[in-house]
Amino acid sequence: MTGRQNSRQFKLRDGRQLGYAEFGAPGGKPIFYFHGFPSSRLDWRVCVPDETAKSLNIRIIAIDRPGLGLSDFKSGRKLLDWPDDVVELADELELDRFSVLGMSGGGPYASACAFKIPERLNTVGIVSGMGPANAPGARQGASWVIPRKNRLVRRLFLYLMAFGVRKQPDKVISSSLDLLPEPDRMLLNEPGTAKIYIESILESFRAGTGGVNHEAGLYTRPWEFELGDITAEVHLWHGELDQNVPVSVGRFYAENIPNCNANFFDDEGHLSILRNRADSILRTLAG
Repeated sequence: MTGRQNSRQFKLRDGRQLGYAEFGAPGGKPIFYFHGFPSSRLDWRVCVPDETAKSLNIRIIAIDRPGLGLSDFKSGRKLLDWPDDVVELADELELDRFSVLGMSGGGPYASACAFKIPERLNTVGIVSGMGPANAPGARQGASWVIPRKNRLVRRLFLYLMAFGVRKQPDKVISSSLDLLPEPDRMLLNEPGTAKIYIESILESFRAGTGGVNHEAGLYTRPWEFELGDITAEVHLWHGELDQNVPVSVGRFYAENIPNCNANFFDDEGHLSILRNRADSILRTLAG
């Protein structure tokens, strides 16, 4: 079942719609998945075959952040607003406790949940996670191509990006392959994977560039909490070959989160680590 076929919207108390899709085993152990950037709930399928989650009896709930995909824009939203949306959806789904997994641009949002709602979490996972802007090397990776631009230039850049992804997806993929390490290139060269990758990026622009632009700005701002104040257990996975988010960011997480179990792999890139280590990652978060 594709992410689009399995997508839903939930009306939050403030009237906004929150979009999400479910994968894996419907009655399995729940993990809320926070997608990359710019991306959407659909990017879960880029790295993890649905059969993997099903075989482990895991229920993946992938949520679109405000202004992206099926989720309505929220003016002035902050990083710490995100756990409130997650809790509302968890309550709607009658989930008292759950785990969260942040991939790439979803890393800060997993961290926000670890800080703000530890009592609701079984555990927290961060894979190839973007971190605070002051982390060593944080602004050097490819993930910062968009955030580092000023707001007006960024809006134009995003408009051109959305147009290019829609009209010339093959060119976008080939350009991405030129910048990625071998493990990530192998992943995107798998049959059908590049198509899902493009679909997920396009879905983030469903309502235009405003949501993506606002999110990009959030990555550049100081967080409203310190990593050292996180009390939840955090598991981290990061590839030494990652060119989107340098491994120095992962080491910053590991050094500053009090209860962090960090795993670094010298043969993994940005996307490949979730694909190649999916079984271990999901078992850890469901444990």
